[in-house]
Amino acid sequence: MNSGAVPIRDAATVVVLRERPEGPAVLMGRRGAQAVFMPSKYVFPGGALDACDAGIAAMAQLPPEHAGRLGPGAAALAACAIRELWEETGQILGRRGDWPDPPAGWRGFAATGHCPDASALVPVFRAITPPGRPRRFDARFFLAPATALASDPDDFGRAEDELTHLHWVPLARVHDLDLPDITRLVLHEVEARRDDLRADRPLPFFNGTTAAESFDSSGS
Repeated sequence: MNSGAVPIRDAATVVVLRERPEGPAVLMGRRGAQAVFMPSKYVFPGGALDACDAGIAAMAQLPPEHAGRLGPGAAALAACAIRELWEETGQILGRRGDWPDPPAGWRGFAATGHCPDASALVPVFRAITPPGRPRRFDARFFLAPATALASDPDDFGRAEDELTHLHWVPLARVHDLDLPDITRLVLHEVEARRDDLRADRPLPFFNGTTAAESFDSSGS
């Protein structure tokens, strides 16, 4: 890697799917206009892996059939997904329990009386940001049902200010929003696997090429 190259950071994103009488919806928010990465775009909650995530990976307990597909660091990525969901939306993917000494990045989550729970997370996509962007991530996208939330799905009062206009977007209208190309690809996969969450289903991998339509669905 040359001195001017942008480092690729591990990251995790959560697509929370809510089944409603009027049709399924996903939780999204809009990034700020001044954001360095994807300004003004509607995105799913997510972000870069922090050192604190590795320390609580065992507590989160990603199901082994899914952890094996992601390889080393899978549990930490699942923990990252849960933490980012909490920070950006105030939603809790966790179970009731005391957590006496959480790391700094998890204290707000622990104060709700919950421990992280990754049992409902299903990996559905992996994408590496193409070269030439101001920031690059190796992001793993997880799907989770809204029924797994331990919080009121309509209460965003505890969210930090990184995302605005947090709301449940109907899948029937989500493509009308200003979305990153990779988010559109992930949405197509979510729509395809709503009723098929088998662990052996191929995991699409967008490998960072410049054409957003070019990705490997073999899971390699």
